[in-house]
Amino acid sequence: MAKVLELMPEVMGEEQLYVAHLLKNMDDDSAYQFANIYRARRKDPQTILLLTLVGFLGIAGVQRFIVDQIGLGILYVLTGGLCLIGTIVDLINYKKIAFEYNRKQADQIAQLIKSNL
Repeated sequence: MAKVLELMPEVMGEEQLYVAHLLKNMDDDSAYQFANIYRARRKDPQTILLLTLVGFLGIAGVQRFIVDQIGLGILYVLTGGLCLIGTIVDLINYKKIAFEYNRKQADQIAQLIKSNL
């Protein structure tokens, strides 16, 4: 856990525990490399929240494009955020959306680093 706090102080809660689990078996160089790549790919939950709020101004679905859910993004754009119901649900679940995306990115980066060793 100390590695995570030292390398990525912006990571909080469930995401912090997940990243700590991934870093547990990495040496310092690998952990530093992981942190640099993860920081570049990570999406902040506040960004997802702000992009979801943009959906109320007429451009629904931007948050789904940002987290690589292109199909849902197109659906939200064409249906006005599923008549704003989907946008409201995303507004409630913005932390979960960000965590799921960040977890997938962390897994990909961990596999990338393990394959380079």
